[in-house]
Amino acid sequence: MAVNVGNTGNTRHVERAVVGTWGLAERYREFSWRQARGRSAAHEELSARISQDPELCDLLSGSLPAGGAQRPELLLAAVRYLDGPHAELGPRGETAYGRWREWTVRHWNEVRAVIMQRSPRTDEPAHCATLLPLLARLPQPLALLEVGTSAGLCLHPDRYRYRYLRPYGDDGGSGARRTEAEAEAEAETEAEAGAEAGAPESPLVLECRTGWTADELPGRDRMPQIVWRAGIGLDPLDPAADPDDLRWLQALVWPGDEERAARLSAAVEAVRPAPRPRLVRGDLLHELPALTAEAPPGATLVIFHSAALADLAPARREEFAHLVRSLLRGRPGGGHWISHEHPSVLPWIPAPAHRSPHPDEARLLTLALDERPVALTGPHGESLHRLPGTEGAAQGLA
Repeated sequence: MAVNVGNTGNTRHVERAVVGTWGLAERYREFSWRQARGRSAAHEELSARISQDPELCDLLSGSLPAGGAQRPELLLAAVRYLDGPHAELGPRGETAYGRWREWTVRHWNEVRAVIMQRSPRTDEPAHCATLLPLLARLPQPLALLEVGTSAGLCLHPDRYRYRYLRPYGDDGGSGARRTEAEAEAEAETEAEAGAEAGAPESPLVLECRTGWTADELPGRDRMPQIVWRAGIGLDPLDPAADPDDLRWLQALVWPGDEERAARLSAAVEAVRPAPRPRLVRGDLLHELPALTAEAPPGATLVIFHSAALADLAPARREEFAHLVRSLLRGRPGGGHWISHEHPSVLPWIPAPAHRSPHPDEARLLTLALDERPVALTGPHGESLHRLPGTEGAAQGLA
């Protein structure tokens, strides 16, 4: 099924439709090349095939409003959510793509309804492993307010267990090469060489590789004390209470990423017994002042966000930054702002050039406290790399 623009009798309408179709195809090409490549072979192939399918792109561009509704991850998740063909591993090969395409076109009304009702925003609870060292060093107790939340999973850093390990290839500063036997011996005992923190019985264990010292990392007896939790999101979810919300979050996990799927399930189980945080639906700039005012007096207010601002226009990011500064200045006792974004998102926060052992440096996030960069982190909280000149920065927070 394709959107028929040939019989409108309006040349300009036809031209706009052609531009829309080409633009959407380009969006899928970019998604395949820049986002899915190296992360999900199934989504890389599927989005590339869609970009080369003008009739399907015509349907998508003609049926979905421009902007967020045309994001590739929404379509791919919607078909998985509705149990389309190859939902688990994704369609691979021309025949499988044909089945996926035929099913999607046949069920287009249902697919479109899901796309229009849902948000592609996910929570990555593993971000808590990189946020925790900062949270534990702030004046306690804390009132956490997350901007851009989905299900509030990052509002419960005290309900997870953490294992901080040395970076791959770390020689402890000696510069000496290790033999294969020494590397194997280290791998068997490296958990003891790092630090452990968090809830001992938590079903979710988050591992993070870092060169930070034990004094800079939280321990079992130095966890944040959180007395209030709140968040703002476009489509707040409650996967612990609503199976349909959990199903949507699971559909957003890319095919083949079993580790992330398991992490999501374990995080939901970990927060299930906890009181629900206050989650507000709406625009983050509009809702932030009122929600900030609800934070209890006497607690250190921490406004934070992880990979949440990229969809805002640059002018709105600057407006958001100005608002956060103003709200924290106006609060008795002040507060803190923890940003955790790609360096391009808040370009006025300087991120010194840094070479890390992470295989995909382009996707590293800048972790900053009150607009002062502290570290670069892996996109899923798997690593925490010190930035030059920040040695000892974590100790001086409390």
